[in-house]
Amino acid sequence: MPIRIPRRLPAYESLTAENIFVMTERRARHQDIRPLDVAIVNLMPTTTDTELQFLRLLGNTPLQINITLMSLGTHDWSHAPPGHLERFYMSAENAMRRRYDGLIITGAPVETLPFEDVDYWDELCDVFEFSRHSVFSTLHICWGAQAALYHHYGIPKSALSKKLFGVFAHNVNEKTSPLFRGFDDIFLAPQSRHTESDRAAILNQPRLTIQSETPCGSPFIITGADGREIYVTGHLEYEPYTLDNEYRRDIAKGLPINIPTNYYPNDDTNRPPLVRWRAHAHLFFSNWLNYVYQNVPYRLRKMSAI
Repeated sequence: MPIRIPRRLPAYESLTAENIFVMTERRARHQDIRPLDVAIVNLMPTTTDTELQFLRLLGNTPLQINITLMSLGTHDWSHAPPGHLERFYMSAENAMRRRYDGLIITGAPVETLPFEDVDYWDELCDVFEFSRHSVFSTLHICWGAQAALYHHYGIPKSALSKKLFGVFAHNVNEKTSPLFRGFDDIFLAPQSRHTESDRAAILNQPRLTIQSETPCGSPFIITGADGREIYVTGHLEYEPYTLDNEYRRDIAKGLPINIPTNYYPNDDTNRPPLVRWRAHAHLFFSNWLNYVYQNVPYRLRKMSAI
């Protein structure tokens, strides 16, 4: 939450320059307060685990948030517990009759397929289009980010020589971005993917900005439309053992997989992993919610389209 101070207080200019949340008394007097409405399109087969990951991060804020879980009807979500989707999820068709302050579109284990070959692609494209006129800010995660960059901007993906798998350092390129308030210059975050969106194509798109990337130039967080579109190629939401579960799953299936980079102490898979991204994960999601809270119209019907 922002701190409320007089506009003429000498500290105001310094805090603003340092990218600290501040609110003048005048703005506070005229500000309407209401809960934020955030929808989640959960495309992961680990349905309940993924829900928990995001809800933990969204819940670590003083803001009141109403959550809508949205399902796509053009796919058989057989990995969800029986009756779970029917009980707790709203169909995309019904959910898209409303407006939202925020939307999260998760990753999905389909990244090696051409986008158009994914069975729910057309319905997901409908959600992408919906987000541009009925959502203030959309957070796209991993494959969800690649898919949205392709749909909105025609940015292709390509296969990596080997899976990017582990916990990696990332630079903050845009230090004055509201998404990175309180961030260190370099922070750690999990990655788990076989493909990557084309960096040159992103740089050639004037409406997109690479806000954060690895030291070797792999984009991590890209934004568009003044922060209303956010693309995250990795997994800040991952829990301590998520990479461990993925590693052991692939080993059991006989798939080629390296030990996750920078994850187990001394690469010893028998030791508990080191969690070194949790603080920045909470900070990132808190910053996103605060950005939405500060900028979204009180009445969502007054929201401008992207």
